[in-house]
Amino acid sequence: MTLIDSRPGIKAVYEALVAETGGYVDTDLVTSRLGPPVETELANWFPAGRVPALGERYRALYPDHGITPTTALPGAAEALAAVRAAGGRALVVTAKSRPLAKLHIDHLGLAPDAVVGGLWADAKAEALTEYGAWAYVGDHVGDVAGARAARVLSVGVATGPCPAEELRAAGADVVLPDLTAFPEWLAGHRAGA
Repeated sequence: MTLIDSRPGIKAVYEALVAETGGYVDTDLVTSRLGPPVETELANWFPAGRVPALGERYRALYPDHGITPTTALPGAAEALAAVRAAGGRALVVTAKSRPLAKLHIDHLGLAPDAVVGGLWADAKAEALTEYGAWAYVGDHVGDVAGARAARVLSVGVATGPCPAEELRAAGADVVLPDLTAFPEWLAGHRAGA
């Protein structure tokens, strides 16, 4: 929920998984708390022993059910362009697997310079450090944790499951209402730096 609104796609994937398994998943609840890896969410609905296989099945179902319903959030393309215009590189770091993240990015015509998948919360610091990031923009307290662990500026956007107050309480250095505010913020930040 930083660059894309994956809720409709994720809901569709869970519905397909439920149809196959005969299990129960409150898909509205699931889509209200996106962020952590799929196995974390599956553990709320299925016995622990089934979670790894269901995580793999979820990922297998994803390309057919999760990509088309997903849309770019307002300001996504402009935010990536603003980073480049400022002389930076745009890096996407996500808990979603890299292949699935790339499917979304390609489908929506977004063009970051690099995509790293499979990292959640503090683990995001690995990629942020490797790529020399100076800031990380995210919609979840897990993203704030990743930025803090990497010792980079944490820019929260209140477009995901965590409201602005929660992002601030987690330690976000800056909180924006959404990505449409990012280019102006970036220009002002650079002017003041």
